[in-house]
Amino acid sequence: MATDFSSMRLNKLISQAGLGSKKQADAWIMQNRVTVNGQVASVGQKVNQQDQVLLDDRPVDWSPEVLLMAYHKPVGVVCTHDISVANNLVVTTGLTRHFSAMGRLDKASEGLMILTNQGDLTNRILQPGFAHEKEYWVEVDQPLTDYFLTNMQQGVEIMGQITQPCEIEATGEYCFKIVLTQGLNKQIRRMCKALGYRVLHLQRIRIAQVWLDDLPVNTLRELNDMEKLALQQLLPS
Repeated sequence: MATDFSSMRLNKLISQAGLGSKKQADAWIMQNRVTVNGQVASVGQKVNQQDQVLLDDRPVDWSPEVLLMAYHKPVGVVCTHDISVANNLVVTTGLTRHFSAMGRLDKASEGLMILTNQGDLTNRILQPGFAHEKEYWVEVDQPLTDYFLTNMQQGVEIMGQITQPCEIEATGEYCFKIVLTQGLNKQIRRMCKALGYRVLHLQRIRIAQVWLDDLPVNTLRELNDMEKLALQQLLPS
């Protein structure tokens, strides 16, 4: 069903443009970062297609061209759109259109990110209860033991809770692959630390059905049709 763009709340427009959730949009509006026809916007304001809406002086598209890209984030890049922060996503990707990231990586980690301007898809993927798989390759500072692998698989206490069971496979004396369906802050690093290990290298290699494969560091590629379909199928019908 086509969306009726004749009139809608400003926060819904910003969300559907793929810039963030409605809650985030309201926060930006309250911070006076959004204008409508040159005037500072207000929370709850309605707009139509004849209005010029700007976020941080950049136009918000009513019907933006779909952006769905895989990005190989390098170590050192910070997952923020704040251009005052060094090595932010806007500068490192070179993207001129608004976008949001499905699943962040901390500054010390590298690997796959999915960048999109499809707000509904981003919001669905990032819902706390939505259990899509994320796969990582990890190198630690000590040889792996059965105790370590068993505890990582069954759950480790971090941040006042036990992590959910996950898949883990040793790929070397110091290396393993792990598949998570949770998205706790620095989860793998915290899990390893709780068991006396330190992560030396962490790379995300898969999100749902999208793989990093041989995508060079700090480069983008458009998702193929099968990957796009797999992500769209995550949305409620």
